[in-house]
Amino acid sequence: MCGITGLIDFTHSTKEDEIEGMTKTLHHRGPDSFGFENFHLDKAIIGFGQTRLAIIDVSPGGHQPMHFEHLTLIFNGEIYNYQEIKEELYKSGHTFLSTSDTEVILHAYAEWGDKAVEKFIGMFVFAILDKKELKVKIFRDRAGIKPIYYYYKNGLFLFGSELKSLMNNYRFDKIINKSVIPTYLQYGYIPAPLSIFENCYKILPGNILTIDLENQNISNNQYWDVKEFYFKPKLDISFIEAKKITHDLLISACNYRMVSDVPVGVFLSGGYDSTAITSILQSQRTEKLKTFTIGLYDGNNEADDAKNTAKFLGTDHYELYCTFKDAENIIHKLPYFYDEPFADSSAIPTILVSQLATKHVKVALSADGGDEVFGGYSVYSQLDKMMKILNFIPSNIKPTFNNLGNSIFLNLPFLSESTLHKMYSFCKALNRNEIVQSIELFHLLNEKPQFYINKYLKDKSTNFISPYIVSEKGFQNPIDVIMATDYMMYFPNDILTKVDRATMSVSLEGREPLTDHRLIELVAQLPLKYKFDGITGKLILKEIVHEYIPKSMMDRPKTGFSIPINKWLRNDLSYLLDEYLSHDAIKESGIFNENFLLKEVRRFKDNKMHYSTNIWYILMFQMWFKEWMR
Repeated sequence: MCGITGLIDFTHSTKEDEIEGMTKTLHHRGPDSFGFENFHLDKAIIGFGQTRLAIIDVSPGGHQPMHFEHLTLIFNGEIYNYQEIKEELYKSGHTFLSTSDTEVILHAYAEWGDKAVEKFIGMFVFAILDKKELKVKIFRDRAGIKPIYYYYKNGLFLFGSELKSLMNNYRFDKIINKSVIPTYLQYGYIPAPLSIFENCYKILPGNILTIDLENQNISNNQYWDVKEFYFKPKLDISFIEAKKITHDLLISACNYRMVSDVPVGVFLSGGYDSTAITSILQSQRTEKLKTFTIGLYDGNNEADDAKNTAKFLGTDHYELYCTFKDAENIIHKLPYFYDEPFADSSAIPTILVSQLATKHVKVALSADGGDEVFGGYSVYSQLDKMMKILNFIPSNIKPTFNNLGNSIFLNLPFLSESTLHKMYSFCKALNRNEIVQSIELFHLLNEKPQFYINKYLKDKSTNFISPYIVSEKGFQNPIDVIMATDYMMYFPNDILTKVDRATMSVSLEGREPLTDHRLIELVAQLPLKYKFDGITGKLILKEIVHEYIPKSMMDRPKTGFSIPINKWLRNDLSYLLDEYLSHDAIKESGIFNENFLLKEVRRFKDNKMHYSTNIWYILMFQMWFKEWMR
């Protein structure tokens, strides 16, 4: 796990120390070694930099940038099956100077070109300079586990694992892309390929970006798409057969992520996903796994369940209870480590559990992806119910329902946020596809254009997320549509972003067994009834877990982990609202309507807001603005 950054300067005006400064900003991602180089070619100056967290081959043999013949590589991530690929390359005459997976990537690219990426099982972003072809190529893994930004303006191309490395370059124009603000306030994140800045983007998961040094052309090629596997016919196998195949693949995915030359542990929440990973790994080992859990005194708490699971499995268990003071200290650091507006408050406990784990291990496995892969979100059962109701509504009266959302439901103060969301979404939809999209892409904030001072922002809709909007065409059923959309949008842009920045903030490598692309490729083709029965999700995963843990131990309501952020903001953290959502602070950022927002803040403090999440989202934006734009 590392941080990478680079530049391509077609104007030949880059100073020798620019890439060094960009690389230093990523020290927290890789404190074990530090490398950078400039390459003066006829067409451009190329700069490559990397900070290394040494996990596989901790010797200097893994130092980057790494060279082989006419190729130069910088790499962030892990290729778990590098030994098998290495054996294949040996047979083709390749020899190696190190035991690192980085060198295997170089030789694989030399042997197979872009097709090499199809052989990799892992998480990765890597950039290759090909001096013979005069191209720079940047590859991102299929699920989007590892991040990568790029910027192009006035003949200067910059890229990096985090925005801070790009912002370090004095020629990076920090101009806020105001058109993405409504999208951020819908979701609490800015989805790829967008970023908070103009002329700056994220490479989408499963894509290769190519910069042609001859003509300065930038092109994009998608090498993997999860939808293709949902489009395939469902496998005609029994549940028992499906369970065995899935179980075997889970074992393989977990064992691959134990490949390391340093200590490895597991984040254990007590839910089915992390229990599956911990159970599989501990059952195959005599030494005790180290497991780590965060508890909470005030809010949803699974620490006791995790402790009971750890005791049953026999792991070496560590836990830490999150206090208000712990959370307060981390909140002030969020804008720095996430370096663009990001509002998932579960980043706080994720950073805390990473701080706990890094005292004992250098790698921690996380169980993110179970809901997206196996159908665990409650919204899937909501969709199923709505579809059944829709089938009984005559088509000639559906337009009447379409008008109910604005005329009735949004004006009922006694309804909860989630109920408003469900009823409004359903009434707006006139057909199956509209229901799918309304559930996935709707947020009440767009009904309040008064938040913005700019009419352009008031009129913005969700058209920014077009890469993620999918129709039912090619899918077997509507549940598949929304599961695929979650996997493409919410999963990489929220969940994986949260875990990457949280673990990297303390120089801890986070690994994700449930993101193994072989797993989603298989499970997407399983009959839906093996995953979801209309009420309960993750059916096949739960049956696998019950082979290790008694069902009686796991048979409890799903609670998740949530901190009482709104309660804190109304009490001990209210000073943050006074500082960052004051009249002067709002005016300085130049996005929001001061008078309207101040009234909303007052309503929030008086506990009279239905969708109070808005305040946290805006607070995170304002804190980001102060951190990076002053």
